[in-house]
Amino acid sequence: MTVPLLQLTAVAKSFGAVRALKGVSFDLRAGEVHALLGENGAGKSTLIKVITGAHSPDAGTLELAGQRVVQLSPARAHRLGIACIYQQPALFPDLTVAENIALRLEPVTPLRRVAWPARRRQAGELLHRLGATISPETEVRSLSMPEQQLVEIACALGAGARIVIMDEPTASLTQQEVARLFGIVRALRQDGVGIIYISHRLEEIFALADRVTVLRDGESVGTRCVRRENAAGPKRDVAQSTEAMADAPLLTEAQLIQLMVGREVSTLAPPVERELGDVVLALERVGCAASGVQAVTLAVRAGEIVGLAGLIGAGRTELARILFGLTPADSGQIVLQGQRVTLASPQAAVARGIAYVPEDRRRHGLILEMPIAQNIALASHRWLFPGTWLRFGAERTLALNFMRDLGVKAAGPEALGSSLSGGNQQKVALARWLATRPKLLILDEPTQGVDVGAKGELHRIIRRLAQEGMAVLLISSDLPEILSLSHRLAVMRGGTITALLPNGCQASEVMAAALGQTGERATE
Repeated sequence: MTVPLLQLTAVAKSFGAVRALKGVSFDLRAGEVHALLGENGAGKSTLIKVITGAHSPDAGTLELAGQRVVQLSPARAHRLGIACIYQQPALFPDLTVAENIALRLEPVTPLRRVAWPARRRQAGELLHRLGATISPETEVRSLSMPEQQLVEIACALGAGARIVIMDEPTASLTQQEVARLFGIVRALRQDGVGIIYISHRLEEIFALADRVTVLRDGESVGTRCVRRENAAGPKRDVAQSTEAMADAPLLTEAQLIQLMVGREVSTLAPPVERELGDVVLALERVGCAASGVQAVTLAVRAGEIVGLAGLIGAGRTELARILFGLTPADSGQIVLQGQRVTLASPQAAVARGIAYVPEDRRRHGLILEMPIAQNIALASHRWLFPGTWLRFGAERTLALNFMRDLGVKAAGPEALGSSLSGGNQQKVALARWLATRPKLLILDEPTQGVDVGAKGELHRIIRRLAQEGMAVLLISSDLPEILSLSHRLAVMRGGTITALLPNGCQASEVMAAALGQTGERATE
């Protein structure tokens, strides 16, 4: 049997009373894409930090190419050929591409002369291998997210990495950029690199992975074969455990979800048709030259979920920012509950009963260094603290009520936002704005980067809010999600609405409208 590139056996790790890993075993072979899945909080991040030397395991062993490694540090892991590409690239924004690559690859020695031409040449060669048209002289801050990821991959190539970990690499990428990344992953696999691939997007797992290992509550609940041609084929060296499964049925999406959550997760059905309330929001040819939004006409009723679909850059988030007063409209009119209003600031929007849960929860959704209670109360101080004194008891009670109502899993209201999983962070961000008792709730990518279990819980919360009479404007790039939740869909392209589609429309109709290939379809 060929020795794996990486072998973890019965790895355990605790943080105080919390057991993050409970005897996890995992292996990676040369020329293999091994997906690592699990709900947020299942132990994936901790396991990756053990592999990269950021955490030392309390028990268990780690072997690289058959050699046991102890006292692994991030610097030593780098020297041993382990590279990790995170969702948010760890680059220096004020340095050039060549300088960032050189910092990763060159040894640190005193009084060393800098060979600038060699730096630029090395960076250019690495980027050329990836098919990237990025100048080594470009400052990183001017690069897009996918371009920064290419620089990270170039660093890994330059270091001769044999194990590459990719943590949610497509979260901020367009469909074309995702296809390009997939090509790079396949090329690395053909070169014999072992890749640990982490993603909540199951379609990516079935497109790329040879095997998948699922973690649940800090334990490995199974390793399964995903691709038949890789189970026992002669082209690549794969694990013996995979060979043993060569005749077993391939893993299905439903089975994978059940492994992850420990229960069956049913597919969402379209919302039930029912009588809606009065119009809460009416937009009449609303536009903002600065954000590229133009002539948007749309209405949202009480108890209705209106989905905003479209490709990245179509203007969906820009419209949400207009409605929340971040980039005020300069044309058209906005009518809230029958009254024409001017939304010149977020304060004005909140006062009018508008709440906005933004796309990037870690930067704009909550303050990670603050406790849950303070995060939830942050937008409700005016009525929560009507007098001179802060009422911490009232703040804690408010937090406990929302934690119970939304199912936030945490040690208590005093737990920091940074200690929560992605799904629980999203619930806290939602709770902050629900505490303001809004009439209109704007949700921008509410389930991005959360696991399938948390996604199902958030879907149920959104539906319940609509059933209770709240008007919801839902922005989502997840077509099955937006199709199943929305009573109507407004498709945006080029900063305006190109189609209004009814409940029950097909994904092909939505994509055709997003690409400008169809006209409006009646929904009244």
